[in-house]
Amino acid sequence: MEFNMKKMNEFALQYAIYGVLLVLIVAIAIYNSNFLSINTLRDILMQSSTRVIIALGAGFVLITAGVDLSAGRVVGLAAVLSASMLQVADYSRRFFPDLPDMPIWIPILIAVAGGLLVGLINGWIVAKFSVPPFIATLGTYVMVYGVNSIYFDMKPNESQPIGGLRMDFTEIGSGSIGTGPYSIPYIVIIALVVSFIVWVIFNKTKLGKNMYAIGGNMNAATVSGINVGLNIIMIYAIAGALYGFAGVLEAARTGGATNNYGNMYELDAIAACVVGGVSTTGGIGTVPGILVGVVIFTVINYGLTFVGMNPYWQLIIKGLIIVAAVAVDIRKYIAKK
Repeated sequence: MEFNMKKMNEFALQYAIYGVLLVLIVAIAIYNSNFLSINTLRDILMQSSTRVIIALGAGFVLITAGVDLSAGRVVGLAAVLSASMLQVADYSRRFFPDLPDMPIWIPILIAVAGGLLVGLINGWIVAKFSVPPFIATLGTYVMVYGVNSIYFDMKPNESQPIGGLRMDFTEIGSGSIGTGPYSIPYIVIIALVVSFIVWVIFNKTKLGKNMYAIGGNMNAATVSGINVGLNIIMIYAIAGALYGFAGVLEAARTGGATNNYGNMYELDAIAACVVGGVSTTGGIGTVPGILVGVVIFTVINYGLTFVGMNPYWQLIIKGLIIVAAVAVDIRKYIAKK
């Protein structure tokens, strides 16, 4: 009986997150049955798409027992970079008036490369100088925002919101396969493809195995022959590239960009990871868990707004869920000890 109870407790702790999501959906649907419509599901998936990619990047870092506070500012940098080079030729406030139209993949690649560069810097500081990730990424958070603001303030733009984006770019964020409520948005498909690629990295590659080993016990990983410094640099670089790609998609989805895009996104991403089962002590985390964590926060934001709940109460509920998730994580950690 004691063995069965232990197994049941472990099962409850492992899958509690899915129960929370189900309870949220049922509770909101009881209050307003329209919440279960296809259009609502489609909107939730679209809003979750860029957040999923950011959270996956944050998941890489958290599994190594690190943290990345620069994620949101990298999203903003990538959004501004890509949008500034993908405006229509006759837009009155064009960021680069004399820039010829270029293949769409070039600005996207430049924006993603910018995110990757920030990730490389983060990883290098953490690995080379043993600076705590919190401090290292806090520093780059401030610096990236400064660089982005200087770029955004360049003449002739002078800190005006960037608009007038090319249709082939905005189509990525707002277009879909099919028509009507049963259509599948491109951005959702992209998020699923990225999620699958990250799942493969987590579960089927040497980097993924090393990532879990470093997060589980860095000293043991070093003794076992893992090049911890190199792996940390690679992990932060991948995370930065994911943030950059998410920034590109966010600009395409909203049809514009400012230097404040992505503000505080890193906190939502970290919270979604923790709620989705990524351990704050490192070494534990899955892609499906991260996806569910993101959807939970999207359901909270969308669903509680849907039923007319005060936004401040929404923040309280989100905070309680985060605290509960961390409490469960710590309980797991203590039980293993």
